[in-house]
Amino acid sequence: MDTKIIQPQDIEVAVALIQAGELVAFPTETVYGLGADATNEAAVKKVYQAKGRPSDNPLIVHVAQLKTVFEYVDNFPENAQEIVRKFWPGPLTIILPVKKDRLSPFVTGGLSTAAFRMPNNEITLRFINKVGVPLVGPSANTSGRPSPTTAQHVFHDLKGKIAGIIDGGAAEVGIESTVLDFTEKTPIILRPGAITHAQIEAVIGKVQVDKHLVEASETPKAPGMKYKHYAPDVEVQMIDATKQNWQAAIEWAHGKKLAVGVLASKTIVTKYQSEVVAVYTLTEHNQIEEAMHTLFSGLRKLDEHQPALDILFVETFAEQGLAIAYMNRLKKAAGQKFFCAQ
Repeated sequence: MDTKIIQPQDIEVAVALIQAGELVAFPTETVYGLGADATNEAAVKKVYQAKGRPSDNPLIVHVAQLKTVFEYVDNFPENAQEIVRKFWPGPLTIILPVKKDRLSPFVTGGLSTAAFRMPNNEITLRFINKVGVPLVGPSANTSGRPSPTTAQHVFHDLKGKIAGIIDGGAAEVGIESTVLDFTEKTPIILRPGAITHAQIEAVIGKVQVDKHLVEASETPKAPGMKYKHYAPDVEVQMIDATKQNWQAAIEWAHGKKLAVGVLASKTIVTKYQSEVVAVYTLTEHNQIEEAMHTLFSGLRKLDEHQPALDILFVETFAEQGLAIAYMNRLKKAAGQKFFCAQ
Protein backbone atom coordinates (compact mmCIF):
# COMPACT_ATOMS: atom_id res chain seq x y z
CA MET A 1 0.00 0.00 0.00
CA ASP A 2 1.25 3.47 -0.89
CA THR A 3 0.96 5.92 2.00
CA LYS A 4 0.04 9.38 0.71
CA ILE A 5 1.24 12.56 2.42
CA ILE A 6 -1.82 14.80 2.17
CA GLN A 7 -1.63 18.57 2.48
CA PRO A 8 -4.43 20.40 4.33
CA GLN A 9 -5.72 22.01 1.13
CA ASP A 10 -6.29 18.51 -0.26
CA ILE A 11 -8.43 17.37 2.66
CA GLU A 12 -11.07 15.89 0.34
CA VAL A 13 -8.58 13.16 -0.58
CA ALA A 14 -8.37 12.14 3.07
CA VAL A 15 -12.16 12.30 3.45
CA ALA A 16 -12.65 9.94 0.52
CA LEU A 17 -10.14 7.47 1.94
CA ILE A 18 -11.88 7.37 5.33
CA GLN A 19 -15.29 6.96 3.70
CA ALA A 20 -13.86 4.04 1.72
CA GLY A 21 -12.90 2.32 4.98
CA GLU A 22 -9.19 3.19 4.90
CA LEU A 23 -6.94 4.64 7.61
CA VAL A 24 -5.67 8.23 7.56
CA ALA A 25 -3.46 9.80 10.23
CA PHE A 26 -4.38 13.33 11.28
CA PRO A 27 -2.73 16.12 13.29
CA THR A 28 -3.93 17.32 16.67
CA GLU A 29 -2.52 19.72 19.22
CA THR A 30 -1.33 16.74 21.32
CA VAL A 31 0.05 14.04 18.98
CA TYR A 32 -0.92 12.63 15.57
CA GLY A 33 -3.93 10.31 15.63
CA LEU A 34 -4.64 7.29 13.42
CA GLY A 35 -8.07 7.93 11.99
CA ALA A 36 -10.76 5.44 11.02
CA ASP A 37 -14.54 5.68 10.79
CA ALA A 38 -15.65 4.90 14.36
CA THR A 39 -18.93 3.43 13.03
CA ASN A 40 -17.18 1.03 10.62
CA GLU A 41 -16.03 -2.07 12.54
CA ALA A 42 -13.92 -3.38 9.65
CA ALA A 43 -12.06 -0.05 9.47
CA VAL A 44 -11.55 0.03 13.25
CA LYS A 45 -10.05 -3.50 13.14
CA LYS A 46 -7.50 -2.19 10.63
CA VAL A 47 -6.29 0.29 13.26
CA TYR A 48 -5.27 -2.54 15.59
CA GLN A 49 -3.59 -4.37 12.71
CA ALA A 50 -1.63 -1.32 11.53
CA LYS A 51 -0.43 -0.43 15.02
CA GLY A 52 0.10 -3.96 16.31
CA ARG A 53 -2.14 -2.90 19.18
CA PRO A 54 -3.81 -5.28 21.67
CA SER A 55 -7.57 -5.39 20.98
CA ASP A 56 -8.42 -4.88 24.67
CA ASN A 57 -6.99 -1.35 24.53
CA PRO A 58 -9.89 1.11 24.00
CA LEU A 59 -9.79 3.84 21.38
CA ILE A 60 -10.65 7.52 21.81
CA VAL A 61 -13.57 8.71 19.67
CA HIS A 62 -12.78 12.09 18.12
CA VAL A 63 -15.67 14.46 17.41
CA ALA A 64 -15.99 17.87 15.83
CA GLN A 65 -19.25 18.86 17.51
CA LEU A 66 -20.48 18.40 21.07
CA LYS A 67 -23.89 17.19 19.89
CA THR A 68 -22.24 14.08 18.47
CA VAL A 69 -21.38 12.83 21.96
CA PHE A 70 -25.06 12.87 22.95
CA GLU A 71 -25.80 10.42 20.12
CA TYR A 72 -23.63 7.74 21.72
CA VAL A 73 -23.64 8.19 25.49
CA ASP A 74 -26.14 6.75 27.93
CA ASN A 75 -25.57 9.47 30.52
CA PHE A 76 -23.82 12.82 30.07
CA PRO A 77 -23.70 14.30 33.58
CA GLU A 78 -23.79 18.04 34.10
CA ASN A 79 -20.27 18.23 35.52
CA ALA A 80 -18.93 16.49 32.40
CA GLN A 81 -20.80 18.94 30.18
CA GLU A 82 -19.39 21.80 32.25
CA ILE A 83 -15.80 20.62 31.86
CA VAL A 84 -16.02 20.19 28.09
CA ARG A 85 -17.63 23.59 27.68
CA LYS A 86 -14.52 24.96 29.39
CA PHE A 87 -11.80 22.89 27.71
CA TRP A 88 -13.15 21.70 24.33
CA PRO A 89 -11.77 21.86 21.77
CA GLY A 90 -8.59 20.94 23.64
CA PRO A 91 -6.36 18.26 25.16
CA LEU A 92 -9.02 16.67 27.37
CA THR A 93 -10.67 13.25 26.92
CA ILE A 94 -13.75 12.25 28.89
CA ILE A 95 -15.02 8.73 29.58
CA LEU A 96 -18.76 8.16 29.71
CA PRO A 97 -21.13 5.16 29.68
CA VAL A 98 -22.32 4.43 26.14
CA LYS A 99 -25.63 3.27 24.77
CA LYS A 100 -25.81 -0.46 24.13
CA ASP A 101 -24.59 -1.52 20.69
CA ARG A 102 -23.92 2.05 19.52
CA LEU A 103 -20.17 1.50 19.29
CA SER A 104 -18.26 -1.62 18.36
CA PRO A 105 -16.44 -3.48 21.16
CA PHE A 106 -13.34 -2.87 19.05
CA VAL A 107 -13.80 0.84 19.87
CA THR A 108 -14.62 0.37 23.56
CA GLY A 109 -12.19 -2.46 24.28
CA GLY A 110 -15.22 -4.55 25.24
CA LEU A 111 -16.18 -2.14 28.03
CA SER A 112 -19.54 -0.41 28.57
CA THR A 113 -17.79 2.97 28.42
CA ALA A 114 -16.12 5.01 25.72
CA ALA A 115 -13.67 7.91 25.58
CA PHE A 116 -14.47 11.10 23.65
CA ARG A 117 -12.36 14.11 22.65
CA MET A 118 -12.67 17.22 20.50
CA PRO A 119 -9.14 18.10 19.30
CA ASN A 120 -8.05 21.72 19.11
CA ASN A 121 -6.86 21.58 15.51
CA GLU A 122 -8.71 23.43 12.76
CA ILE A 123 -7.54 21.04 10.05
CA THR A 124 -8.79 17.96 11.87
CA LEU A 125 -12.08 19.52 12.99
CA ARG A 126 -12.76 20.36 9.36
CA PHE A 127 -11.73 16.83 8.38
CA ILE A 128 -14.11 15.17 10.87
CA ASN A 129 -16.98 17.45 9.84
CA LYS A 130 -16.48 16.60 6.18
CA VAL A 131 -16.29 12.86 6.88
CA GLY A 132 -19.63 13.16 8.66
CA VAL A 133 -18.97 10.60 11.42
CA PRO A 134 -16.73 10.49 14.49
CA LEU A 135 -13.25 9.04 14.07
CA VAL A 136 -11.25 6.78 16.32
CA GLY A 137 -7.80 8.27 16.74
CA PRO A 138 -5.19 6.43 18.80
CA SER A 139 -1.65 7.70 18.44
CA ALA A 140 -0.46 7.04 14.88
CA ASN A 141 2.56 4.92 15.75
CA THR A 142 3.58 1.33 16.26
CA SER A 143 2.00 0.25 19.56
CA GLY A 144 4.23 0.88 22.57
CA ARG A 145 6.60 3.24 20.73
CA PRO A 146 6.97 6.97 21.46
CA SER A 147 3.94 8.82 20.16
CA PRO A 148 4.30 10.74 16.87
CA THR A 149 4.37 14.52 16.93
CA THR A 150 5.04 15.06 13.20
CA ALA A 151 3.82 13.53 9.96
CA GLN A 152 7.35 12.21 9.42
CA HIS A 153 7.16 10.22 12.68
CA VAL A 154 3.93 8.62 11.45
CA PHE A 155 5.46 7.81 8.07
CA HIS A 156 8.45 6.19 9.77
CA ASP A 157 6.23 3.80 11.76
CA LEU A 158 3.29 3.18 9.45
CA LYS A 159 4.52 3.59 5.88
CA GLY A 160 2.81 0.98 3.72
CA LYS A 161 0.30 0.13 6.46
CA ILE A 162 -2.10 3.08 6.14
CA ALA A 163 -3.56 4.97 3.20
CA GLY A 164 -2.64 8.53 4.11
CA ILE A 165 -1.22 11.11 6.51
CA ILE A 166 -2.51 14.67 6.73
CA ASP A 167 0.56 16.84 7.29
CA GLY A 168 -0.38 19.55 9.75
CA GLY A 169 3.12 20.33 10.99
CA ALA A 170 4.47 19.65 14.47
CA ALA A 171 2.03 19.08 17.34
CA GLU A 172 1.92 22.00 19.78
CA VAL A 173 1.57 20.15 23.10
CA GLY A 174 3.55 17.02 22.32
CA ILE A 175 1.95 14.52 24.73
CA GLU A 176 -1.48 12.93 24.77
CA SER A 177 -4.60 14.42 26.31
CA THR A 178 -5.69 14.30 29.93
CA VAL A 179 -8.20 11.46 30.40
CA LEU A 180 -11.01 12.13 32.88
CA ASP A 181 -13.41 9.33 33.85
CA PHE A 182 -16.99 10.38 34.68
CA THR A 183 -18.35 6.87 35.27
CA GLU A 184 -17.55 6.90 39.00
CA LYS A 185 -19.22 8.97 41.74
CA THR A 186 -16.16 11.23 41.93
CA PRO A 187 -14.46 11.90 38.55
CA ILE A 188 -11.03 10.30 38.20
CA ILE A 189 -8.01 11.40 36.17
CA LEU A 190 -6.81 8.19 34.51
CA ARG A 191 -4.05 9.82 32.47
CA PRO A 192 -2.51 13.23 33.17
CA GLY A 193 -2.00 15.71 30.36
CA ALA A 194 -1.82 19.40 29.57
CA ILE A 195 -5.11 20.07 31.37
CA THR A 196 -3.98 19.73 34.97
CA HIS A 197 -5.63 18.41 38.12
CA ALA A 198 -5.82 21.95 39.51
CA GLN A 199 -7.44 23.32 36.36
CA ILE A 200 -10.11 20.62 36.43
CA GLU A 201 -10.90 21.05 40.13
CA ALA A 202 -11.24 24.80 39.59
CA VAL A 203 -14.19 24.05 37.30
CA ILE A 204 -15.99 21.01 38.79
CA GLY A 205 -14.59 20.58 42.31
CA LYS A 206 -12.94 17.47 43.73
CA VAL A 207 -11.49 14.87 41.37
CA GLN A 208 -9.40 11.82 42.16
CA VAL A 209 -6.17 10.71 40.51
CA ASP A 210 -5.69 7.06 39.57
CA LYS A 211 -2.03 6.10 40.06
CA HIS A 212 -2.63 2.40 39.38
CA LEU A 213 -0.18 0.88 36.89
CA VAL A 214 -2.02 -1.39 34.46
CA GLU A 215 -0.18 -4.64 33.82
CA ALA A 216 -0.08 -6.43 30.45
CA SER A 217 -2.80 -8.91 31.51
CA GLU A 218 -5.30 -6.20 32.53
CA THR A 219 -7.84 -4.34 30.40
CA PRO A 220 -7.22 -0.58 30.68
CA LYS A 221 -10.16 1.83 30.77
CA ALA A 222 -8.26 4.37 28.70
CA PRO A 223 -5.28 4.26 26.35
CA GLY A 224 -1.78 4.89 27.65
CA MET A 225 -2.33 3.24 31.05
CA LYS A 226 -0.07 0.23 30.55
CA TYR A 227 2.94 -0.21 32.84
CA LYS A 228 5.38 0.23 29.92
CA HIS A 229 4.44 2.45 27.02
CA TYR A 230 5.87 5.18 24.79
CA ALA A 231 9.19 3.29 24.78
CA PRO A 232 12.00 3.42 22.21
CA ASP A 233 14.09 0.33 21.51
CA VAL A 234 17.11 1.71 23.38
CA GLU A 235 17.07 1.23 27.16
CA VAL A 236 15.89 4.37 28.95
CA GLN A 237 16.87 5.30 32.49
CA MET A 238 15.78 8.40 34.35
CA ILE A 239 18.12 10.69 36.25
CA ASP A 240 16.52 11.63 39.57
CA ALA A 241 15.95 15.39 39.69
CA THR A 242 16.70 15.44 43.43
CA LYS A 243 20.04 13.65 43.06
CA GLN A 244 21.28 15.13 39.78
CA ASN A 245 23.63 12.14 39.50
CA TRP A 246 24.50 12.65 35.84
CA GLN A 247 28.25 12.25 36.27
CA ALA A 248 27.84 9.02 38.21
CA ALA A 249 25.51 7.64 35.55
CA ILE A 250 27.84 8.48 32.68
CA GLU A 251 30.88 7.11 34.48
CA TRP A 252 29.00 3.90 35.28
CA ALA A 253 27.98 3.50 31.62
CA HIS A 254 31.54 4.13 30.44
CA GLY A 255 32.74 1.46 32.84
CA LYS A 256 30.32 -0.95 31.18
CA LYS A 257 31.54 0.23 27.75
CA LEU A 258 28.02 1.39 26.81
CA ALA A 259 27.25 3.94 24.09
CA VAL A 260 25.43 6.70 25.96
CA GLY A 261 22.81 9.24 24.89
CA VAL A 262 21.54 12.19 26.93
CA LEU A 263 18.09 13.77 26.62
CA ALA A 264 18.01 16.82 28.87
CA SER A 265 17.85 20.60 29.20
CA LYS A 266 20.46 22.75 27.48
CA THR A 267 22.64 23.27 30.56
CA ILE A 268 23.02 19.52 31.10
CA VAL A 269 23.51 18.79 27.40
CA THR A 270 26.24 21.47 27.20
CA LYS A 271 28.02 20.05 30.24
CA TYR A 272 28.11 16.41 29.13
CA GLN A 273 27.93 16.38 25.33
CA SER A 274 31.69 15.78 24.98
CA GLU A 275 31.44 12.68 27.22
CA VAL A 276 28.63 10.85 25.39
CA VAL A 277 27.82 9.60 21.89
CA ALA A 278 24.67 11.65 21.28
CA VAL A 279 22.57 14.39 22.89
CA TYR A 280 19.18 16.01 22.32
CA THR A 281 18.05 19.25 23.96
CA LEU A 282 14.68 18.97 25.72
CA THR A 283 14.42 22.63 26.65
CA GLU A 284 16.57 25.71 26.18
CA HIS A 285 15.47 27.40 29.41
CA ASN A 286 14.42 24.55 31.70
CA GLN A 287 10.74 25.03 30.84
CA ILE A 288 8.42 22.06 31.36
CA GLU A 289 6.13 23.13 28.49
CA GLU A 290 9.05 22.86 26.07
CA ALA A 291 10.21 19.55 27.59
CA MET A 292 6.71 18.10 27.10
CA HIS A 293 6.72 19.32 23.50
CA THR A 294 10.06 17.67 22.67
CA LEU A 295 10.06 14.49 24.82
CA PHE A 296 8.72 12.08 22.20
CA SER A 297 10.66 13.60 19.31
CA GLY A 298 13.84 13.39 21.42
CA LEU A 299 13.23 9.74 22.31
CA ARG A 300 12.67 8.96 18.64
CA LYS A 301 15.69 10.91 17.40
CA LEU A 302 18.12 9.29 19.81
CA ASP A 303 16.61 5.84 19.25
CA GLU A 304 17.45 6.20 15.55
CA HIS A 305 20.99 7.47 16.17
CA GLN A 306 23.83 5.78 14.31
CA PRO A 307 25.93 4.26 15.70
CA ALA A 308 23.18 2.82 17.88
CA LEU A 309 23.05 3.76 21.55
CA ASP A 310 23.07 1.20 24.35
CA ILE A 311 21.49 3.41 26.99
CA LEU A 312 19.69 6.74 27.14
CA PHE A 313 19.68 8.92 30.26
CA VAL A 314 16.73 11.33 30.46
CA GLU A 315 16.15 14.33 32.71
CA THR A 316 13.30 14.25 35.21
CA PHE A 317 11.29 17.12 36.68
CA ALA A 318 9.65 17.50 40.10
CA GLU A 319 6.15 16.06 39.80
CA GLN A 320 3.91 19.08 40.09
CA GLY A 321 1.63 20.88 37.63
CA LEU A 322 2.41 20.07 34.00
CA ALA A 323 5.43 18.00 35.02
CA ILE A 324 3.08 15.29 36.31
CA ALA A 325 2.09 14.53 32.70
CA TYR A 326 5.70 14.65 31.50
CA MET A 327 6.81 12.25 34.22
CA ASN A 328 3.88 9.92 33.54
CA ARG A 329 5.10 9.42 29.96
CA LEU A 330 8.78 9.26 30.86
CA LYS A 331 8.29 6.71 33.64
CA LYS A 332 6.44 4.40 31.25
CA ALA A 333 9.06 4.88 28.53
CA ALA A 334 11.70 3.88 31.10
CA GLY A 335 9.68 1.04 32.59
CA GLN A 336 9.75 3.05 35.86
CA LYS A 337 13.56 2.68 36.05
CA PHE A 338 15.74 5.38 37.60
CA PHE A 339 19.52 5.17 37.28
CA CYS A 340 21.12 3.42 40.19
CA ALA A 341 24.73 2.20 39.94
CA GLN A 342 24.71 -1.58 40.11
